[in-house]
Amino acid sequence: MKTNARVVVIGGGVVGVSTLYHLARKGVSDAVLIERKELTSGSTWHAAGLLPLFNMSYSVGQIHKYSVALYKTLEEETGQPVGLSVCSNIRLARTQDRLDEYHYYAGVARTLGVDVRWLTPEQLKEIWPLCNIDGVVGAIQHPEDGYIQPADLTQALARGARNRGAEIYRNTVVTSIAQKPNGEWLVTTDKGEITCEHVVSATGNFARQTGAMVGLDIPVIPVEHQFIVTEPHPEIKARKANGLPEMGVLRESDSSWYMREEAGGLLLGPYEAGAPCCYVDGPHEQSEYELFQEELERLEPHIAAAIERVPAFGEVGIKEVYNGAIAYTPDGSPVIGPAWELKNFWLNEGHSFGVTAAGGAGWQLAEWIVEGEPSIDMMGVDPRRFGPYASRGYLRRKNEEAYANVFTVHYPDEERVAARPLKCSPCYERMAAKGAVFGSVYGWERPNWFAPEGYGLVVDELPKPGILLDHNHPLPDNQGRVRELWSFRRSNYFEHVGNECRNVHENAGVLDMSAFAKMMVSGPGAASWLESLVANRIPKKIGRIGLCHMLSQNGGVRAEFTIYKMGPQSYYLVSAGANERHDHDYLMKLAPTDGSVRLQPVTTQYGVLVLAGPKARDILQQLTDTDLGSEAFPWLTGRTISVGHAMAHALRVNFVGELGWELHHPIEMQNTIFDLLFEAGAGHGLRPFGIRAMESMRIEKSYRLIPRELSIEYSALESGLDRFVRLNKPHFIGRDALIEWQQRGFRNRFVTMEVGDITDADPRGNEPIYRNGAMVGRCTSGGYGWRLGKSIALGMVPPELGDEGGAFEVEILGQRYPAMVISESPYDADNERLMA
Repeated sequence: MKTNARVVVIGGGVVGVSTLYHLARKGVSDAVLIERKELTSGSTWHAAGLLPLFNMSYSVGQIHKYSVALYKTLEEETGQPVGLSVCSNIRLARTQDRLDEYHYYAGVARTLGVDVRWLTPEQLKEIWPLCNIDGVVGAIQHPEDGYIQPADLTQALARGARNRGAEIYRNTVVTSIAQKPNGEWLVTTDKGEITCEHVVSATGNFARQTGAMVGLDIPVIPVEHQFIVTEPHPEIKARKANGLPEMGVLRESDSSWYMREEAGGLLLGPYEAGAPCCYVDGPHEQSEYELFQEELERLEPHIAAAIERVPAFGEVGIKEVYNGAIAYTPDGSPVIGPAWELKNFWLNEGHSFGVTAAGGAGWQLAEWIVEGEPSIDMMGVDPRRFGPYASRGYLRRKNEEAYANVFTVHYPDEERVAARPLKCSPCYERMAAKGAVFGSVYGWERPNWFAPEGYGLVVDELPKPGILLDHNHPLPDNQGRVRELWSFRRSNYFEHVGNECRNVHENAGVLDMSAFAKMMVSGPGAASWLESLVANRIPKKIGRIGLCHMLSQNGGVRAEFTIYKMGPQSYYLVSAGANERHDHDYLMKLAPTDGSVRLQPVTTQYGVLVLAGPKARDILQQLTDTDLGSEAFPWLTGRTISVGHAMAHALRVNFVGELGWELHHPIEMQNTIFDLLFEAGAGHGLRPFGIRAMESMRIEKSYRLIPRELSIEYSALESGLDRFVRLNKPHFIGRDALIEWQQRGFRNRFVTMEVGDITDADPRGNEPIYRNGAMVGRCTSGGYGWRLGKSIALGMVPPELGDEGGAFEVEILGQRYPAMVISESPYDADNERLMA
């Protein structure tokens, strides 16, 4: 066994071996993989081997697309058969909501270059003659989809890695992992030690145990998954004997199961509610090729639905039942990327669709390790999207929920209920009393919108389609009522969000943004260090505020900070709450080690109440002796003020484009300030507003968001950040790469578009943009602008097509609508209201 290597990969399932293979392809021949038993002996061996291209995530969609393309080439490259069957995949729809989901996904797929075809029930019957098409209203098909033999795939990847010089050590147990003072890692095994630069954890069911070795609480706990294999069926055997093609993978999403042919019979895999977490404390140290006792009672509704859809499934006996562990995370997507707090420790864990994702996950992790950046936007799978709140108890509830919801309609406005509420700002109960309908981000409860007093919909009176997965709303209250219905279209809360927008526009509103990520940066080296991190110039004068972006090494955008200079050597950084661990981890890892800069996370020390609207000054002035006039307190400045008998840092910025202040206050004073504001605002029409109203108003101002308009896939200049990027600064992260990108020429240009002829469905993001029948771009965000009275889309198109007045079409839920490029910030383009 080697004693030194550049990279050590721990874990010999398909994900770990793919990582090794791609490192070797990138020229890292001194990479090794350590597996405690035999390759594939964890979860890979019992996987069904499906290759679903369907995924609503932009990040995961690209990963899956790459995997399927790679697997078609491996047998020729390595000489190792992989058992690939490109038999297509068909997803059935029984409701309009499911069709809407498929239409939305088809738009995402087009922007990724994934082929999706629509089938009528009759066409479905031709391809799948054993399928009963009663009640089916449509279907989609992925012609390039199918399944593969997981063990054979893993062996092919292993052979490919070995052929390029990588080594694999089987039956070798990692006993400890430690980082040396010089940053190198020492991986100790029962057969010796290896010193390396990078460690990759791809240990599947053992992820939490591996993480514990280095002090990480990895947000992965497996869930039991069962699938049933039948005896051969005469009709399937006859089809094969007659040379007919395999019928392909069939998924009845509305009944939560998949089915495919297997050795002349059928394989059925349901995703049921009630499937328990397993290996909560990790598998036994001798665990190998392990299965659990089957529990078919949990599957009975799905088996019955499968027999109704495919009667042949009930006509033969059960040959075998598999019940094995599948790794899960709280949102069902894997964790791929750098671990927090540790340099050069990487995670490739939590793969609930590991066979499908393995190729793409290994590809991007190898890119990240070797090149310093991935080549696609990985925010959707970044390990740092979860925070320390994701404890074991939280993971159990959320991971079981994620498993049970694999096949539910993935509404864009859905808010899942397990393990909530968790993190609540002090004004949570006050907001709830005012009708708040909450969402969750990074564990925090935030008001999405506010329902009128007494508002509710009786669940028993709602139309139900009579399918297993028939809910488009959260759990009802004790009166059997819900306040919102989820949809891809304008739903019941649409008008109420509009009322919030109008009130902010005409009077004033309060928004709780306590979830903002907040960091204090101080010390004699703080100014020069921050200047080297961000593309804009940081504020020079105490009390000034700047919007500053940290770029990626390739010149894209990694993070966005509001930087407020609080003192001679102190700065207050605010960024998106969802990105707290991500943003703060980059700051911590980039901080100098000489003591010249001090970093102090203060997210939970400060609450934030946003006061915005034309009457905001009149309301706040009643509570403070600070002159709030525009000359005394201009836009993009901040200062400490009294708010009644409380105090706050008042920052004259906001994300809605109206006169207002963000009040950053000691969080223990929040309820006092909240009550004082509503007391003072009683005669001025002050009302609360939520995130959905904020989103509508930020789109009207063309404000960008990470990872939508701002991404490592778009240069900072493509995203229209020209006035925030100072290329005349001598140095900042990504500067030289951005200049080189500019010299090569850009492929994208940020635009704001008005979408016409809309009736009940607005753009949301990821919709394809067409010009003269050809797809030329994609929407990044969208929605209805209540102050403009128009449907607005933000997006990326080729630079030569982005001039104002340019005509396009945007495809929304399968229908194309006319769209025209309009001026940036179509609401109050000159910021007169903002700076009033």
